[in-house]
Amino acid sequence: MKESRFSENFWSTDITSTVGYDNLIQHMNDGRKTCKELEDFIKQRVSIEEKYGKDLVSLSKKVCGQNELNTLKRAFDVFKQQIENVGLSHIQLASSLREEIKKLEEFREKQKDQRKKIEHSMENLHKQKIMFYKKTMDSKKTYEQKCKEKDEVEQMLNRSAGVSNSKQQEKLQAKANQSKQSAEDADRQYQHNVSTLEKIQEEWQTEHIKTCEVLEKQDCERIHSIRNAMWVHTNQLSQDCVTSDEMYEEIRKVLEQCNIQKDLDFFIDLKRTGDIPPAFILYENYYNGQRGVALTRAPVNPRRMPLPSPGSSECEPQYASVGDNGYSFVRYQ
Repeated sequence: MKESRFSENFWSTDITSTVGYDNLIQHMNDGRKTCKELEDFIKQRVSIEEKYGKDLVSLSKKVCGQNELNTLKRAFDVFKQQIENVGLSHIQLASSLREEIKKLEEFREKQKDQRKKIEHSMENLHKQKIMFYKKTMDSKKTYEQKCKEKDEVEQMLNRSAGVSNSKQQEKLQAKANQSKQSAEDADRQYQHNVSTLEKIQEEWQTEHIKTCEVLEKQDCERIHSIRNAMWVHTNQLSQDCVTSDEMYEEIRKVLEQCNIQKDLDFFIDLKRTGDIPPAFILYENYYNGQRGVALTRAPVNPRRMPLPSPGSSECEPQYASVGDNGYSFVRYQ
């Protein structure tokens, strides 16, 4: 199937019409508007990413888990650090998007400058063509009018032959000669204008074809650039998601290393105060001076009960490992 071309589909049989050229220019203006809309769209995305990134960095500085110890403390440290890294990643994404906006702006301005020269040349040719067309049509009317006058005078001269006197005949002959000369002058002027208009029209057609080819090339480049810009934009967002997930993976890894019993043991070793509870207070009778007589009461084990084994605790959560289904979720027995 033959490919359609601008240069073959934007003509008009009306010599004064510019409808084909006007449709092309309108299409190019719409394309330039689309470029600007995409630039504005990405600019808004830059603002969103930058604000989100800064908010995450600010959030990572907030006090959170500072009183925790051992493995849970390390988990909090990594958790906050990776949240900050995610925020910085979004700020970097905003910077990368700005570079793409700059490329789009440069492309749009480059095409605008190229079109200015073309449009200026075509507008001049349009004006020249229309002006000479009107001039040619006026010369045609003059030529036709002079021909009619010449014919009328010649008819009058023929009718007066042998009827009018010699003086009248001479007058009519002089008038016929003059009308004939006027008709010939008008004919030459008309032919000259037609020839000039033909040259102008040929120049306009050649320039129109060139303009169509340039605008078609620009439109191809515009479609390619817009498509590529959206493709790059999508890849940048996708890569940022991958980068963020890698950072979240670091959090999941340190959470897997979080050990409840180790944290309990660490706290006990750090803050323990002793393993013997205080002795019971004995009753002392004021009158008989008896000391150290304990009140009758049920026997009590003076020592505290030992802590239950962490491994057998029913309330302790089990953490999923990387290879398990439902990875990163806390499961309870």
